[in-house]
Amino acid sequence: MTASTGTSHLCCEALLALLGAEKVSLQGSPLYNASLSSYFALQSSSVHPLCFVSPQTSSDVSATIGSLTSNSCEFAIRSGGHMWFPGASNSPSGVTIDLRNLNSIDLSPGNSTISVGPGATWDAIYAKLDPLGLSVAGGRVAGVGVGGLTLGGGISYLGPRYGWTCNTASAFEVVLANGTILEADEAHNADLFHGLRGGSNNFGVVTRVDLKTFVQGPVWSASIYNPVSTIDSQIRIFARLAAADNYDENASFITGFGYSQSQGLTVIDNELVYTKPVENETPLYYKDLLSLPSIMSSSSLVNLTTLAQQGAELLPPGVAQYMFATTTFRPTEAMLHAAYDAWNTSLAGVRDISGLTWSLSLEPLPPAIYQRDATANALGLADRTGSRVVCLLSQAWADQADNERVYNASAALVAAIEDAARSLNAYDPFLYLDYAAKWQDPIASYGNVSVRQLQELQAKVDPQRVFTKLVPGGFKIPC
Repeated sequence: MTASTGTSHLCCEALLALLGAEKVSLQGSPLYNASLSSYFALQSSSVHPLCFVSPQTSSDVSATIGSLTSNSCEFAIRSGGHMWFPGASNSPSGVTIDLRNLNSIDLSPGNSTISVGPGATWDAIYAKLDPLGLSVAGGRVAGVGVGGLTLGGGISYLGPRYGWTCNTASAFEVVLANGTILEADEAHNADLFHGLRGGSNNFGVVTRVDLKTFVQGPVWSASIYNPVSTIDSQIRIFARLAAADNYDENASFITGFGYSQSQGLTVIDNELVYTKPVENETPLYYKDLLSLPSIMSSSSLVNLTTLAQQGAELLPPGVAQYMFATTTFRPTEAMLHAAYDAWNTSLAGVRDISGLTWSLSLEPLPPAIYQRDATANALGLADRTGSRVVCLLSQAWADQADNERVYNASAALVAAIEDAARSLNAYDPFLYLDYAAKWQDPIASYGNVSVRQLQELQAKVDPQRVFTKLVPGGFKIPC
């Protein structure tokens, strides 16, 4: 069903004739190079599609999909371009649809919802809403696109109060494989509406997301670096704070273990946010963490635009290669110690990699997030009780020659953590799609019931499985 290399060039010629040079850029052109250089990770920028299509309307997307499917052209779909592995949002042998021009941000009358294009970034949305005292349960890092994060679930600073980002979407506009433009919400195409909440790029190209807005002012934020000698206290405090019975829905925090090769430094990093106004007071919820010896600490009241920009600044500077991987477990003290020990042991095999930042972050996933309208999405977590931890491995390094070494070491670290979780009765099979590595299978982790529902939806809206066969990138519904 895929075009040969020679036919793939005809795919671009057909699109050029259909949409014009303003929207179709061929290899070597300034527009092509601008799209290529705008990806988050060099691994994605190293993939050279035959051409980029930059639609400006949903009708452009419909025409593009019609042309690509009729000519059996492989393609990829890109909004913010933060999925790190090659081919996920950039096509190595076909066409890449670059949705960044679909970046409209429009408030509804009464300001109860905001309609955004998939190419809009979360910091741009916050910049629109902050002056109005409003916000959305969106992404935490500037530059991240709306489309990918929302369709993968979406973890937000406001998640403990409002749930997954995808659950705060009140409607989607989506272009199906046959070019039809559909509205999906609770009253129209409800099965598609449900499937898009966690189903990623398997059903169509989303061209608009309507998000619920919430009253929100400045938030309290702190960044604290602690010595690793505090690990026992860190784990004891984290386990208590992350427990479902103790969780404060205004709190959003991450505890991370990090190694920097360039600095020769190993630290514990706590990124703390409290979304309820506290004036200049320190939230009591975090007092035990804040009492630990620190190497460096800062705190401030900021709006979400600034907080997202600060999140982007946490990314390691001066490196080109990135990767993520994930796993999930119960936050018992024994399991948290096991995760730290596995990470600490793994350092011996990677310490000499040039420019390496080797990080393991622990993000609480309390029922306040995943049980809020749990059956309204495809994530398959409605049967869980108690808190979980989404564990993120995030690595950055300088030299492409070290890619396989980093990938293999990361996979081994995930396996070690999961082996420990099984032995400690703390394992959870759920894999958060937006953090998953290429070799992981997050949609399968949703469980048999959810997978069956997604398969049935796929058979209904994409019976030829265009978004599987012609869109090989990203994470697919198991057959």
